Amino acid sequence: MTSPTRARRGVLLLSCPDAPGIVHAVTELLVREKCTIIQSQQFGSAVSGLFFMRVEFSHIDGTGLDLPALRQEVAALADRFGMTWELTDAARRLRTVIMVSKFAHCLNDLLFRNSIGELNLDVVAVVSNHPDLGRIADSFGVPFRHIPVTKDTKPDAEAALLELVREQDVELVVLARYMQILSDGLCRHLEGRAVNIHHSILPSFKGAKPYHQAHARGVKFIGATAHYVTADLDEGPIIEQELLRVDHTLDPEQLAARGREAETRALARAVRWHNENRIAVVGNRTVVFS
Repeated sequence: MTSPTRARRGVLLLSCPDAPGIVHAVTELLVREKCTIIQSQQFGSAVSGLFFMRVEFSHIDGTGLDLPALRQEVAALADRFGMTWELTDAARRLRTVIMVSKFAHCLNDLLFRNSIGELNLDVVAVVSNHPDLGRIADSFGVPFRHIPVTKDTKPDAEAALLELVREQDVELVVLARYMQILSDGLCRHLEGRAVNIHHSILPSFKGAKPYHQAHARGVKFIGATAHYVTADLDEGPIIEQELLRVDHTLDPEQLAARGREAETRALARAVRWHNENRIAVVGNRTVVFS
């Protein structure tokens, strides 16, 4: 990860009760700290009464930002407006574990995008309950960890995963078609830093053979949903959804192929937006500055 005292660009993401003067106070703070705004997005919700803002900025003379000092300034501002906030380095590379089972498309897509700099992750391991996809991890030079899971060994498998998370200082866990249900305790431990991809537009077509279910219903759209992991199975805050139009000419296998397209696109965007500090979670909803 980039040293916080040498950050070239900072990103401030905040939410708070809507009130006059928030934007002025944020920009005034940045001007006082001799910073210039590169990008600013904001949203005021008439429904919740909350205000959301994402600001990307740099030092006016191009020198590195002192993020710890800036965090102290933002903390004082947050007390004034009751803000929930996060200030990060725009160039941060989150230490990431990708979890998979036997489906390779999402893993291959994420590792490829990361290899060309599109995702900017530090992938410390690929973890799987099957050995099949170790060759893909190897081809990208990423360590592969096989942690088998059975009904009897599930607690030990989850303990091994948590130990890996602790040892490697993992900041993000991506479930890239990992076909195991995580325990409530593990979900709570990873809350806010675990992203899952689900076939279909939730809550439709859960369970086995979702594209066969979709074919049987004669659907006209298929899609995928990327969401944060919570103890409520597949009910976490939705980050991104992808839709593709289909018709009666496609058989279940062709639907599955189109579905894989939707899954890779939705998951890649969700991971990138999380890494770029673009997502504010409010209850079971998200505000995404894409």
